[in-house]
Amino acid sequence: MLSRNLFFIIIISLVFGCESPTAKMDQYEVHGIDVSHHQVIIDWNEVAQQGVDFAFIKATEGGDHMDSLFCQNWTKIYDNNIIRGAYHFFRPNIDPKLQFENFINQVELAEGDLPPVLDVEVDGDLTRIQLMAKVQEWLTLIENHYHVTPIIYTNNKFYNKYFSDYFNDYPLWIARYNHEQPKLIDDNNWTFWQYGNKGVVKGIIGDVDLNVFHGDSLEFRSLLYERPVLISLR
Repeated sequence: MLSRNLFFIIIISLVFGCESPTAKMDQYEVHGIDVSHHQVIIDWNEVAQQGVDFAFIKATEGGDHMDSLFCQNWTKIYDNNIIRGAYHFFRPNIDPKLQFENFINQVELAEGDLPPVLDVEVDGDLTRIQLMAKVQEWLTLIENHYHVTPIIYTNNKFYNKYFSDYFNDYPLWIARYNHEQPKLIDDNNWTFWQYGNKGVVKGIIGDVDLNVFHGDSLEFRSLLYERPVLISLR
């Protein structure tokens, strides 16, 4: 008779081993991925040949953490002409100003980059009002610093619980691992959709998240960062 531990190992292997790779949604025009140190070393030259239009890269988390591969990824993606964006993982119990400073100390935007992203997936045991106030503080500081409207990332369920009827003027990047689009209870529109986390892309070892943009390439490019024009007063 199989031991109980071996039995559970077999069951887990069967369940997770049957997960199929995420199929690319070819009905959308603009496609992207998002990565962090979990993808280890990426061959961005190879990725650039796979029809990847953009990539979001984890930059920072909380008040003092920087992703160990951010600098390498940030430079390599630019060198291979893939449009890049940087994201910060938000820790609600840490001062938003410290988190803002952590991000700007690591991320310098160039012409043609995507706006900064705030990744909010945990509530830190705060009330909805408390959480949204802290999120707003980070967003406002970022917008004033870079002079561009940042993007909010969260999953569909978290959005409906906390974000509905807030931040209607910010682009939304919503995670929903499904063949159906995100369903936001306030009827807000998503800008990016992370539709699967089992993507296969040459140049990346293991699974990667797959994303699409809700619009055509012209609309996508209208989001990209432009350095503010400085007017000299004489």
